[in-house]
Amino acid sequence: MTTHNTRAGQTGALFISDLHLQAGQPATTAAFLRFLEQQARRTQQLYLLGDLFEYWAGDDDLHDDYHQQIIAALRTLSDAGVAIYWIAGNRDFLVGAEFAHAAGVTLLTEPHVATIAGQRVVLLHGDAQCTEDTQYMAFRAMVRQPAWQQQFLATPLAQRKAIIAGMRESSRKDQGNKSYEIMDVTPAAIAAVFAETACDVMIHGHTHRPALHMQDGKRRYVLPDWEPEATPARGGWIAIGLDGAITRHALDGTALVD
Repeated sequence: MTTHNTRAGQTGALFISDLHLQAGQPATTAAFLRFLEQQARRTQQLYLLGDLFEYWAGDDDLHDDYHQQIIAALRTLSDAGVAIYWIAGNRDFLVGAEFAHAAGVTLLTEPHVATIAGQRVVLLHGDAQCTEDTQYMAFRAMVRQPAWQQQFLATPLAQRKAIIAGMRESSRKDQGNKSYEIMDVTPAAIAAVFAETACDVMIHGHTHRPALHMQDGKRRYVLPDWEPEATPARGGWIAIGLDGAITRHALDGTALVD
């Protein structure tokens, strides 16, 4: 894949996902803060398409020092006039109204259809379309129920964090026994979203397999996860220019030519 230098200037919208921000990953945090200052300041809209955080145990964890740092950075961007939108991921679906208010973001449900610079785009995290992973789909259905969330959020914060840590460890073990194909989106599920929304362009994350896919004449852009210290470094974003052009960008700002 070849690259060319990014042109400076304002964009219509930027899209990121799967940063898995946490205090123990300072390089990713630094990369995100640079992105907000150097790239997101020059856009009209910023879309966070899930798993911004490694996990979110509930809005009563807002006052954690690390969370305050991220919230303050988002609020600064919002106060500067950038509209910020949030779609929940499988790690941070418990983000609620208190976080949104503090950070200056608007919570969206998925799939969400946005019209940006003449482009009508359907946006989602992507986990709901991994329909061959029946074990995960059953888990997802359970934890997305309001009654389950209400009961979970009623437990003490420390207990919730311990439960989440156990879930994450179990998930890591399960993933080792699953093929990439099972954990990827299925063509039928993607086709259903395209049909439901009457869109020809889709942007999502979750799978950590960045690419542009063509399906029945429609374009599906997959966002990367972020890990700047990996070899090679992973991360980046998707941009829609003021002219409606869609480009994928690496962490260093170069635009990837598909």
